[in-house]
This record gives sequence, structure tokens and C-alpha cells, in this order.
Amino acid sequence: MAKREVKAAGPLKGEVRVPGDKSLSHRALLFPSLAEGTSKVTGLQGGLDVRATRDCLTKLGVLFREEAGALYIEGRGIGGLSEPEEILDCANSGTTMRLMSGVLAGHPFLSVLTGDEHLIKRPMARVLDPLREMGALALGRREDTLAPLVFRGGSLRSLTWESPVASAQVKSAILLAGLHARGVTWVAEPKPTRDHTERMLGGMGAEVFYEEGNRVGIKGGGKLSPIEMAVPGDPSSAAFWAGAALMVPGSEITVKNICLNEGRTGFFSLLKRMGAEVEVNATHTAAGEPVGDVRVRYSALEAIEVLPEEVPAAIDEFPVFGAVAALARGETIIRGAEELRFKESDRIEALAGELRKAGIKVETFEDGMAITGGAKLTPATFASHGDHRLAMSMAVLSLAIPGGGAIEGAEAASVSYPEFWDTLAALSTN
Repeated sequence: MAKREVKAAGPLKGEVRVPGDKSLSHRALLFPSLAEGTSKVTGLQGGLDVRATRDCLTKLGVLFREEAGALYIEGRGIGGLSEPEEILDCANSGTTMRLMSGVLAGHPFLSVLTGDEHLIKRPMARVLDPLREMGALALGRREDTLAPLVFRGGSLRSLTWESPVASAQVKSAILLAGLHARGVTWVAEPKPTRDHTERMLGGMGAEVFYEEGNRVGIKGGGKLSPIEMAVPGDPSSAAFWAGAALMVPGSEITVKNICLNEGRTGFFSLLKRMGAEVEVNATHTAAGEPVGDVRVRYSALEAIEVLPEEVPAAIDEFPVFGAVAALARGETIIRGAEELRFKESDRIEALAGELRKAGIKVETFEDGMAITGGAKLTPATFASHGDHRLAMSMAVLSLAIPGGGAIEGAEAASVSYPEFWDTLAALSTN
């Protein structure tokens, strides 16, 4: 287990380019695999999660070719994947498992999805239930609630699904199954979530429909056209550098060329509400997604209350938001974020426990937490809990601790951001 020590030597200054967006990278591998023709993708994230999606697709018969910095994907068509000869390992990636479930539900062969010790504890009934309603054989451990998952699909029927959870992964799984079904499949969510799936599939020729009440539909029986796509930077990775700039007086960091989809920029909006000096500048679009730069300067912060409707657009950034809240004057309250309990770790209890190690007062609720900021921070050794975002968030917090901090299990960062530690070192020496 790797251990990293982090201590600020002075203000952090500079420009950063983060890896390609993880959510878009998964989709930029999976959706072209269902197209008819050859797609070209550049800027893919190189983390372990995205690698798991590519490995699964390779076992399903998809051919990939790397040439001159680009990845070429030979599409198999909707319903055209091949039966795998072995179990499909999704590693730590919930996105891989849930989106792949929707695709495999549309194929008439046997397939099995599994993952690491963390992924097999994450809830899967939310995906399996609608897929069974569509006509797929979809089974799991613990009364069809946990992985490993078993599928034998094909001959799906459309449905209208009222999702009890606001989850882009659940929505995407159902829409992908809907591509293989007869008629129009609808998903309604209690709150809006990121819309990468419907944007990209619509751009590839799928018929996508929208209605009021957070309802999106997709028509099955069509074809997908190949794409040429440059994946923009990941706003969730950019969030660590925005947080880092707020840890050390005199810091100023600009993150270049990141995805600015409004379903992904809630973290930056929350920082602005806390009084942070944040500039968001959209410069162009890529694959239908707004892209641009974010600049953050060190600022004095005030506590805020995060409302439930603000949670989905910042769901992956709450670990680093917790680090930022530790420096804000007053009590920051987060409610409506129960989905955090079902991530790579229970991010409510795990984050609260790590913040307390540094002398921060934290109260947890079933759906969130209250963080009292402004206290004197004490040096600590933090645990990553095998969670990439928690590892990097505790590194950010360590920048604000006199004497610094240490992170055990630091290798977890490689799941989404293999270059994180090198970038942190480079910023610290600028």
C-alpha cells in the first residue's frame, strides 16, 4: 500500500491540463462499439476504470487500433457483440458495470460481470430491475442486488421506468437497453442528472426524446453512426486543483480545456456561493459538449447550505468539497446526498472519519453531513478507503495543514488520475 506525504511549500501557481473526462471516455469507447463503421477518438483518459471498459469490450469482440495518438474503434452494430469466453472484469468501475449491463441485456448470449472487492458491494438492483422488466434474464448475488451479475438478453420490449434514484449510470443502462428494444423506452428521474449519454447517442443518430419532469426517451431499432471525437478534460479532476488553490494563501490555478456540461459544473457554482474567486470561461464545443477553462484564486470562504437539487451536478466532487468546507467560516450543511453512500466507499462516513482526524468537527446524516470549518487543523495520516477521490481530496486538505498530512493507499488515485501526484509536485514547485 503506497503512502504519500503532502505539505505545502508555498502558494500553488500555474496552468494544469487534466486527463480526459472519465464519463465521456467510457462512453467514447462503448457507444462507437455499437456503431456501424470505424470511429476515431483522441484524449481518452488512461485510468484503470476506463481501461476496464476497453478490456470488457475487447472480450466482446470489439477491435481497437492505436495509431498516431488516436484510438480507432471498429463498430459491431447494435446487437452485434460476440459472446465472451470468460467473465468480464469491471475492476473498480461502477460505470463499466452498469452501462455494460444495459448493452448485454440486448444480446442473446450468456455473459457475467464482476469487479473488485469494492464494486461487488455496490447496489445493482437499481439496474437489474428495469432490465428484467424489459425481458432480459438479469441475475445477481444476494437476491439480485449485488455483483457478480449474469445476463442472457435479447428480444427486449420498451418500457417507461420511474427511477427511484437520480443516477446517470442507471439512466444510461436503461437507455442503452432501449437501443436494443422495440418501441420507445422512457426513463424519469427524481432529479436531473448528467446527460452525456443522451447527447452522444443523439449525435450518433439515435432518436432521443425529452419531456418535462426529467424524462428522456430513446427509440430502438435504429443504427448508430461512427464518430470522430476529442475527449475534453475531466471537471471532476479539475475540482482537485480548484480546491488546492483555496488551501494555500496566494495560490492561483487555471485548469485548461475541461468539459463544462452544466450537469458537471455544480462544484464550481458551490465554490462561488462560498465566496471563492472562480472564473469559468467556455471557449468551444466538442462532441456537443461545452469546453473551456476554469481559474481559481485563493479566497476567504463562508459556509453554505447545499440544497438537494444542487447535489447531482456535484455528486463526484463532494470529497474535495468537504476539504474546502473545512476552511470555510461557519457550518456547511449538505443534504439530499444519500447517493454518496453507494460510491467506491461510503463517502459520507469515510469522508467524515478522515476529516475528524485533522481536528474538524463533522456530523453525519443519512443523506449528508454538517462540517464546521475554521478550526485549527492538525497533522494526520489519512486512509484512502480504496477510493480514488478520497485519496486525492485528503491530499488537497493536507496542503492547508501546518506540518502537512500523509495519505495511505495513495495508489487509489490511478483509478481516474494516474498523473495526480506528479502534477501536485509540479504545482508545488512553481
